[in-house]
Amino acid sequence: MDYLSSWFNAIVAIIKTFTISDAIDIAFVSLIIYGLFKLLRQTRAAQLVKGFIVLAIAYALSIVFDLSMVNFILTAIFEFAVIILVIVFQPELRRALEHLGRSNKKGFLANFMTKSDDLVTVTAKAISDVADVATVFSHSKTGALIVFERETMLNEISSTGTKLNSDTSVALLGNIFFNKAPLHDGACIIRDGKILSAGCILPLTDNNRLNSALGTRHRAAIGMSEESDAVVVVVSEETGIISIAVGGRLIRELDRKQLSDKLTEFLLPSDNEKQDLFTVLFKSRKEKCEDEK
Repeated sequence: MDYLSSWFNAIVAIIKTFTISDAIDIAFVSLIIYGLFKLLRQTRAAQLVKGFIVLAIAYALSIVFDLSMVNFILTAIFEFAVIILVIVFQPELRRALEHLGRSNKKGFLANFMTKSDDLVTVTAKAISDVADVATVFSHSKTGALIVFERETMLNEISSTGTKLNSDTSVALLGNIFFNKAPLHDGACIIRDGKILSAGCILPLTDNNRLNSALGTRHRAAIGMSEESDAVVVVVSEETGIISIAVGGRLIRELDRKQLSDKLTEFLLPSDNEKQDLFTVLFKSRKEKCEDEK
């Protein structure tokens, strides 16, 4: 009874000293922890975390059962835990920092509010051309990989291909991905409504949970969307299915209208966004995406 009373008094004392600053501090830390769990859940890091948990349990057991050698080894490991974590989780940390940078840039600069009407018009034309050519490719089962650059600059990726710097057109895109053309195996990158380069090599995803039916073209599309905020259109050479990769996920089996609508949603501002700064700064697109089943 005395224990319960002292425990209750301790809680009351903490509540009395609780301030708004403490609430903000707790909320901020909770968001960080939530973000870390979300990041880990979506990457291979989740398996690595399980390994560290096993080491932590082994360390506790070494103390309980007085296992001197095991305790010495694990203590040495944990002394360098921060450095080890940075090395092991380097890809995930880099991706998280890039995502944070993209979010801030998009939020505070309100990207499309600063874009000229001409740029919006050119981008809209590029969307229409890509939707048209993707439909043609779908019927002819011609493989294609088209990357729309957004906030993350893709100079390193574009340098692996052939620079074009040309306006989009159905004819030009058709020639690029013609199966006997020298650039058809790579990706085409579109920046600000213009074809920046073609025949580019994209990074492949290392997500081992993807359906084995997805080929290299789809894995490259997903990999590009994982490492940047780009929107990637991919047409399957085997099935003719049109898909969009964004945020590391696939939106599949799109027709011409659906593709155009999705690209417009991701790449162009809506009328409400143009009128409402709050919406531009804080809008969060929630897209239901599925891997191929």
